[in-house]
Amino acid sequence: MNISLTPEMDDWVARKVKSGMYKSSSELIREGLRLLQLRDEQRSKMIEDLRSEMLVGIKQLDAGKFTKFDRKLVEEIKHDARKMFAT
Repeated sequence: MNISLTPEMDDWVARKVKSGMYKSSSELIREGLRLLQLRDEQRSKMIEDLRSEMLVGIKQLDAGKFTKFDRKLVEEIKHDARKMFAT
């Protein structure tokens, strides 16, 4: 596999290798790809968790388990928050 880097990226890779942080440019690229893979896996898990929580919320709505959001509720929340942070 061949990859093309911008001159700036190529210089950055060369500096990292020269600093001794990585033994070779291939090692640096592999580490970068591992980090991208980990980030993608974490993002996929987060999306999966959010979907699950949304389904729970939808089921609760369908079952009538919700609180109507109105001005009175907003004022109660503000009041409770002010009390909590006043201490």
